[in-house]
Amino acid sequence: MDRNTTRENIIELKHISRTFDDGFRVVDDFNLTVQRGEFVTFLGPSGCGKTTTLRMIAGFDKPTEGELLLNGEDIRDLPPNKRPINTVFQRYALFPHLNVFENVAFGLKLKKLPKTDIIKKVKKALEMVDLEDFEDRGIQTLSGGQQQRIAIARAIVNEPEILLLDEPLGALDLKMRKEMQLELKGMHEKLGITFIYVTHDQEEALTMSDKIVVMSEGKIQQIGTPEDIYNEPKNAFVADFIGESNIFSGIMTGKCKVRFCGAEFECVDDVEHGTMIDAVVRPEDVTITAPEQGIIRGVVTSVIFKGVHYEITVKSGKNEIVVQSTRKAELSAAVGLYIEPEGIHIMLAENTINRIESGVDKEYRLNFLGGMLDCDISSLIAGASFNTDGVLVDAHGDVIEPDRIKVMVSVKPDDITMSDDKEAGILRGHIINLIYKGDHYSYVVRTEEDEDFIVSDEYLWNMDDYVSLLIPKEKFHYTLKK
Repeated sequence: MDRNTTRENIIELKHISRTFDDGFRVVDDFNLTVQRGEFVTFLGPSGCGKTTTLRMIAGFDKPTEGELLLNGEDIRDLPPNKRPINTVFQRYALFPHLNVFENVAFGLKLKKLPKTDIIKKVKKALEMVDLEDFEDRGIQTLSGGQQQRIAIARAIVNEPEILLLDEPLGALDLKMRKEMQLELKGMHEKLGITFIYVTHDQEEALTMSDKIVVMSEGKIQQIGTPEDIYNEPKNAFVADFIGESNIFSGIMTGKCKVRFCGAEFECVDDVEHGTMIDAVVRPEDVTITAPEQGIIRGVVTSVIFKGVHYEITVKSGKNEIVVQSTRKAELSAAVGLYIEPEGIHIMLAENTINRIESGVDKEYRLNFLGGMLDCDISSLIAGASFNTDGVLVDAHGDVIEPDRIKVMVSVKPDDITMSDDKEAGILRGHIINLIYKGDHYSYVVRTEEDEDFIVSDEYLWNMDDYVSLLIPKEKFHYTLKK
C-alpha cells in the first residue's frame, strides 16, 4: 500500500469521555481521527486509559460523553458483533480443545457460511500469517509467537475493516517480541486494513506505527508520526516517556539563545526573550570533548556499556547530563560537553506554579483546606472592608455576598516539601508522575482532595509513594478571580 496516497477517515472520536460509576474519569475529552489503512498506536503508562478507549471502539464499553463515528455514522449503540471490527487480546483467547483450523474457522461457522467458503477463507488467513501447514495442529503444541499469529488469523478471517490489538506481544519474550513487531508491520502492509494498537512499550510504537497517540491520565498528550513524537515532544511528559531524554529548566536569553546548566547555548527555536522553558536534549545529541572545548564542563560519574554504545553520566555543578557515545569515557575524568543547536528542543515550561480556585464560606473564610488558611478577603478587593457586623462591604457600603467571591490560591513547587510522615503535612496524596530535570525531580502529587500539586525535590521518591506535603502558610499567595 502506498502510504502517501490520500486516505479517507474510517474512525472519528469526538470529545469522548468515559467516567466510571465511582466518578473516576478514565478517558477525558479524547479527540482522534483514524484514516483507512493507517497503523495507529495508543501509547502510555498503565492506567492512562488506552485500553478503555480501545474497548469503546470495539463496543465492549460505552462512552459517557461524545461521539464515536465509523465511516461517518455514530456507532455508540451498535453492539460489538455488528461492528466491522475484530480484536486480538494479549492472552489470545484461543480455544485449547480445538485445533488450529477450528479456532480460525470459529467465527465463520457462527455465521453459517458454506463449508467450502470456510475452508477457502481459513486457508487464505493462515497463509497471511505464514502458518498454512498448521491446520491440524493442537493449540498447546504451538509456541507463543505461533499462537499470537493464530489469534490474528482468527481475527482477519472475518475480513474486518479495523483490527484492534490490545498489547498482543506482552506475553512474549524480548527476542520473539522484536521479531513479531516486524511481522505485524509486514502483515499490516499486506492486509491493507486499519490497525489500532495498544502498548506501553515505546519501541513497539516507534517501530510499527504511522501515527502515535501518547496518553497520560486519560488525556491525549500528543499525536504525531514516530519522528515527530521523538524529535519534537510537546511537553515534558512526552519527552520523558519517549526514548531517553535530558530535561533541564532554563530561560530564553535572546533570539535563538537559551540558558540552562549554567551556560548559554544556541538553539533553533525562536522563543521570546525571558520565557521560562524546559530544554530537551537527547543523550545521543551530546558530544564529549576536551574540557576547554565544551560549552559546559563536568566530571564523569558513571559509565555503562549498553552493547551498541556507552551510557555516560556527567556531573556539572548540580546538573547530571546523560550521554550516549560509541567511545568509552574514564570515570572521574574532567570533560567538556558540546550540543549542536539542532540537538536542543525548547518547550514552554509547564506548571511553574500551583493554582487552586477556592470559594469562601458565610464568614468569608476560604473553603480550601477546611478554612485553615488565614487570608484577609477584604485586602483582595479594592475599597472593601468588614463592617461592625463582620459583613464584607464595598466602598459604597453595599454588601459583597460570599458566593460572588472566588480566590486563586497559589504556591510555588519549590516552596513545598514532601515527607513520608503522614501527619506532618497539611495535604496528603500519591505521587502519580515524576520527571528528572537535571538538578531536581519534578513530581505530580494527587491529593486526597483530588487536586494535583507540582513539587520540586532534589531527592528521588517512587511512583505511587504516599506522601504528605509541608507548605508554610506564609508561602501561599492569594489573588481575586475576576
